[in-house]
Formats: sequence, C-alpha cells, structure tokens
Amino acid sequence: MKKKLTILILFTLFGIILFACSNNESASNGEDDSGSEGGTVNKDLNEISILAPLHSAETPDPMLEEKIEELTEVKLDLQYVPANNYQDRMNTAFATSSMPEVANIPIEGNFKEAIRDGQFWEIEPYLDEYENLQKLKDDILDNMRVDGKLYSLYQGRPLSRQGIIYRKDWADNLGLDTPQTTEEFFEMMKQFTENDPDGNGVDDTIGLADRGDLAYGSFNTIASWFNAPNEWGEQDGQLLPAFMFPEYKETLDFMRDLHKNGYINQDFPVTSKPDQQDMIKSGKAGAYIGCMCDVSQLYSDGVALNPDMELDVHNQIKGPHGEYQIWAIPGYNHPYFFPKSTVETEEELKEILSFFDKMMEPEVSNTVYWGIEGEHYNVENGKAVSIEDSGKLDREVIPYQTLEIGEPETNGRYEGAFPLEAREKAEKLFKDNENYLIKNPIITLDSETYDLKSEELNTIIIDATFNYIIGQIDEQGFDEAIEQWKSAGGNDVIKEFNASK
Repeated sequence: MKKKLTILILFTLFGIILFACSNNESASNGEDDSGSEGGTVNKDLNEISILAPLHSAETPDPMLEEKIEELTEVKLDLQYVPANNYQDRMNTAFATSSMPEVANIPIEGNFKEAIRDGQFWEIEPYLDEYENLQKLKDDILDNMRVDGKLYSLYQGRPLSRQGIIYRKDWADNLGLDTPQTTEEFFEMMKQFTENDPDGNGVDDTIGLADRGDLAYGSFNTIASWFNAPNEWGEQDGQLLPAFMFPEYKETLDFMRDLHKNGYINQDFPVTSKPDQQDMIKSGKAGAYIGCMCDVSQLYSDGVALNPDMELDVHNQIKGPHGEYQIWAIPGYNHPYFFPKSTVETEEELKEILSFFDKMMEPEVSNTVYWGIEGEHYNVENGKAVSIEDSGKLDREVIPYQTLEIGEPETNGRYEGAFPLEAREKAEKLFKDNENYLIKNPIITLDSETYDLKSEELNTIIIDATFNYIIGQIDEQGFDEAIEQWKSAGGNDVIKEFNASK
C-alpha cells in the first residue's frame, strides 16, 4: 500500500511539472491564454511606469492604453495627475525618492541641479542605436541640454502659433481690411469699439479681449510686433532682460493707449482665459491675440450664439520699425527624463528607449495622437480629420497625446485637416511664423539667483507692466520697479546669465 501511494504521488508531481513547463513554453512562443498565437500583451514583459499630467477632468478610457501596449509589446503603468497639481506631485515624488521610471519634469530649479548631480540618465550616447529616436530635431534637442548634455526626449510643438483671431464679419461691416501694421490694428480696435460693428444700434462692443497672462495673452505678441526681445536680448554684447529695452516701453505705451480709450477690457489683468474667450463667443469683443489654434473652439461655441459670426486668423503685423517678428518657444513640451533611482541599469534604460523608439513608428504615433482610425478620426487627402464628438475625444484620446515623441516630420504621424477654413489657415501660418522668429537667448543658460528668486523677481515686473498699462504708475514708476528688480537680485541674475554664455 505504501509503495502504491509513493508511486501515485510521484506521478502527480511529474504531471504538475509537465503542465508548468508546457505553460512556460506557450508564453515564450507568444501565445495567449487560449493557446492561439499573437494574442494580447505578454504578461511577462517588463512594465514601464510613467507619470504624466492630465489636462482633462477625468482619467482617460483605457482603450488606447491597451492598443499602445499591443503595438509596442510593453505593459504600461500610466499614472495621471491633474495638470494643476502635477508640479507638486512631482516635487513630492522627487523628495521621497518615489519617482516613476519615466518622469515629465521641468529643466530648471531643483531638478536642474539634480540633473547635474547625476540623478538622471544622460541619453545622447544611446540615441544612434535607435532608428527613430535619432530622427529627433537637433535644434530642439539643443534647447533641452544641460551643460551641453542631453537627458530627455521631447514632444514637439510649433515654434510659434501666435497671431490674431478677429471677427471678419465685423470688419466687412465696417469696410476694414485685415490689419498689416500696428497702426491698422489699433484702428480696427477703435472701430470695433466705437462704430457698432454688429449693427445692433447699441454701444456694447470692444475691440480686444485679453487676459492676465503677459506671455500667452496679448502682451508678448504685441511686443514682438515692436521688435522687443523674447524675455532677454543682447545690447552692446551684454544680455539684458527685455523690459530694459526701448521696444518694451513702446509696447507698454501702445497697450496703455488701448486701455485708456476703452478698446480693451478694462479688467484684463485679472481676467481668466475662459472669460477672455467668452467675450469673443458672446459677441462682446472682436479680436483675440494668442494661439491661432483657438479659432476652432471660439467659432464652434460662438456661432451657436451669433449665427452670423465669421472668424479669420492673421499673423503678420508689422511694427513701427517696418518688419514683422514673432516670439518663439523652445519647440518642445513634456520633456521625459529617466531617474537613476528607478531605472537602475543601462539595460533597463535601453528597454525604455526601445519603447519610445517604437512610439515614433507612424502607426503608434497616430494612435497616440489621433486615436483609432474610423472611430476617433478619418483620413482625407493624407491628413487626419477628427470626429466632431469632442467629449469622446476628451475621454478617450486627448490625455494620451502627452506621450507623443517628436512631431509629424520625425514620427510620421498625420498632420491634421480641419473643416473650419480659418483653422486650416492657422496651420499654414504656424509654419510661416518660423521665418520670423525671435528666440530666447537664455534657454540653456544658468543663473543660480534666478533659480532661487524667479517668482519674486517676475512678480515685480509683471505687476509694474500691468500697472503701467492701466495707468496706475507712470514711466518713472516703471523705472523704479526696474531698480527694485535689480536690487532684489536682478543685478546678480544679469551677471550670472552673461557669465554662463
């Protein structure tokens, strides 16, 4: 009896071993649980954790995440954080050594020091090993360097999307052509305010809707028309902040005149972007300076309230110096870094870079940016046309766009086509802007004082700029603010940026 029991136990153990081996062999051959080839993502593949900002109200539907995993053969651990809380969350993760394997962080402040301290992988030595990653644009990569070294990948952005959006139907009613100069733009704002452009017989319109954002509102773009530097400029071989240049003060006077005459919303320094846009949608204001891409939303919401609304976009406004220029961004968004605290070996780094290399294949990049063809977009004449259901896109597609690496020229994804003529025109004007860029000369330079005191120093000048435009201070008051900026650390900032050239 004992002998029979021993034999039975041995046969049972042998069967278990055979079953386990069979399962392992199936997994190594890429079979799913049903035994068929292909199948879903291999459960044995490494998982990559990515912390990404979320610009929508809810975490996205996992449909595209699963599709990306299938195409790249990588399991993802996507951790979304609301964009307005993202920086705090990243700071906490960094301070507590709980970083993900892929982190979207700014190249400044404490993080820049951590980069210098060797806490993130330098990736340039590996890029030539990857067919797609080596296509990334050198001029954009150069804008991301720290002490000449490259540590991150980027999501591409047009270098300048700034221009004007205006009520073409109002201009036509008043016999106004598209403005070509700052004087003509000022005249249009005057006519939009004073001459009843909507023909309702009521004094209820203004020219320009603006908001409390010097960069992405009106100010920086108008300053470009006056040929002011982009944040910093060079004068007699020395780098100086833009507000020390005469062109900045010309911009102040131009906007002060708009405000004094009532051609711009009087409370613009405390106006939010949604409220600014509502002035266009509701028919209160006739012009908007910012990303020309905003014309789609302004029109779709506005035409429901004003069926006669017609919007147009324009970029080239020449200033008193007789030429057109426009300020540029560095050309990237969402730089992704690889912390050594979580990516512990070169082998792990290469696996992650291999994943991002696959993310630049056209099929994957189209999935990341546009979604699933036939469900989220269609292809017409070689361009992607998104479905009209913006709610579905917000839930299922838009959050994944932060994972894009490169841009259409490098990753092969479709460029967009847009039903609205003005939006299609905006795409062409983005590219036209690239011929007239004012670049920021301090992008890769360093100032320890600025890293420590940037918020305090920026507040001094932002407050002075707004207060001058609304008439709270005069030129002497603005000059006093500059002296305050210098004594609060600005003089050291100037020295340090110049020393790091």
